[in-house]
Amino acid sequence: MSTATLPADCVLPAAEQEYRIRSADGHWIHAAAYGPEGAPLVVLAHGWTCSTRFWAPVIHQLLPDHRVVAYDQRGHGRSDIPATPAGYSTVKLADDLEAVLGHVVPAGARAVLAGHSMGGMTIMAAADRAEVADRTAATVLVSTGPGDLLAELNVLPAAVRGGLRRFLGRQLLQSRLPLGPVTPVTRAALKYATMGPATPADRVEANVRIVHACPAGVRYGWSRVLGTLDLYDRLAKLAAPTAVVVGTHDRLTPPVHSHRMLAALPAPEGLLELPGVGHMSPVERPAEVAGEIRRLVDSYLLTTRKVAE
Repeated sequence: MSTATLPADCVLPAAEQEYRIRSADGHWIHAAAYGPEGAPLVVLAHGWTCSTRFWAPVIHQLLPDHRVVAYDQRGHGRSDIPATPAGYSTVKLADDLEAVLGHVVPAGARAVLAGHSMGGMTIMAAADRAEVADRTAATVLVSTGPGDLLAELNVLPAAVRGGLRRFLGRQLLQSRLPLGPVTPVTRAALKYATMGPATPADRVEANVRIVHACPAGVRYGWSRVLGTLDLYDRLAKLAAPTAVVVGTHDRLTPPVHSHRMLAALPAPEGLLELPGVGHMSPVERPAEVAGEIRRLVDSYLLTTRKVAE
């Protein structure tokens, strides 16, 4: 399938501005801004094995009345790849988010943050950072979870339980092997694991191309972090109003995680469950995901600005 046959909204629009941002450990992060300068600011953090390209459908939905900044998590897209295993941790994710916000959010301003999968975990990991909190008006956690990822994984048959389930789940997620070229088999497998059964073929193709572009070493490095993830204690520190979005057919971070997060968040803004949708909800149902982001912008950015004026 050629690039021309992909959905138009799965191709990133031209960036208004690009950034190369230095994180706390000297690591360089790539980010890009879309939409009019001075419009309400939204910052997007993508998930494991993805890149800024993943957010293209949501960015199209938010243009032209938002300023949207998307950045490549370290190792992904155009951001630098960590040189050692020490470059992979939730602390590094939080460092990178703090660096991005410090660079793109003007002094005294705030943004609505949205994170998908590992991007949501990034927001949770940074919940105790004062510099992040000061620049955050509200957050949207999309298809994500705070921990117990292997225990709740629904990729394996329900009959596989307990320690065997965790072992096999770890073997699936922590493979060092490159994914190789896109084939009918890899396309079908990735659709089963990450998308809803009714997802159109062209959106499956867009998703497959993004995931296959992630280097095998980066995929493995972050899989080890995700396999032992525990951010439950950070949820109580995420003070910003926070909405949660999940697909009912999400096999990687099923709805049980969303319910746990809502119960622990200090300022929950509700749960949006998308029927028939898998893990890649921003690609599968971008209008609904963008709608939640827009709702929080309207409630916590535009209202604040009007009061200040």
